[in-house]
Amino acid sequence: MDTTAGAGPGGDAPAGVSWPGWNVLHLFCTVGPHTDGAGVELAVKACEATGNQVVTAAMLGHKSDLGVLALGPSLDALRSLQTGLVAAGCTVTYSYVSLTEVSEYARGVPERMREARLHPVLPPESMPAFCFYPMSKRRTGDDNWYRLDYDARLELMYAHGASGRKFHGRVLQLVTGSTGLDDWEWGVTLFGLSMDDLKSCVYTMRFDEASARFAEFGPFLVGTVGPLDEVLAALGVGGSHR
Repeated sequence: MDTTAGAGPGGDAPAGVSWPGWNVLHLFCTVGPHTDGAGVELAVKACEATGNQVVTAAMLGHKSDLGVLALGPSLDALRSLQTGLVAAGCTVTYSYVSLTEVSEYARGVPERMREARLHPVLPPESMPAFCFYPMSKRRTGDDNWYRLDYDARLELMYAHGASGRKFHGRVLQLVTGSTGLDDWEWGVTLFGLSMDDLKSCVYTMRFDEASARFAEFGPFLVGTVGPLDEVLAALGVGGSHR
């Protein structure tokens, strides 16, 4: 099955994918004593009511308190979610906009796998550890990813994927495309059995040439996924569940 839309530069590579994906919005917020938990719940439920999925996480470190991953067919609903969270007293400190996609290096992927990438069901059961980071491919001198021909890139990505598959059952990866939509080219969301699984996975894959030579990484944000009422309770934010 050909998952591409056409040929890339010089006609040697596919330029993209032929199936539209879902809209994806990552929001990372700080909360304070005046944050309205009931308002947060209302914003999340309103987004879910339009057919979008919303994943919430209690974040660790100074970068944010509340992590919200929303994805689905309605872009307007994602905008309304952001508006609702801000109105409830959340301060967005970092955000990321992207689309689910099937990689151009996944030509011939079975339809079941294609659907899992374009329309994932999140969060995975029993994987509470959460990590998000953006990344791009380098364009520097001999380490310019986009000067490689398609076959060379494909070989590197196959090796990179083989490293990731070693963590099957321990880590689930969601890679979303953001070229032209945000500051980086991809957003990477990881769900793991534990923080150690996430750390081991990222460390192992750093040695692959696709990462070691050609990858640039943005900030990492980590936390623990849970139902919204539990996340708000962990953050000390009151809501209708109280």
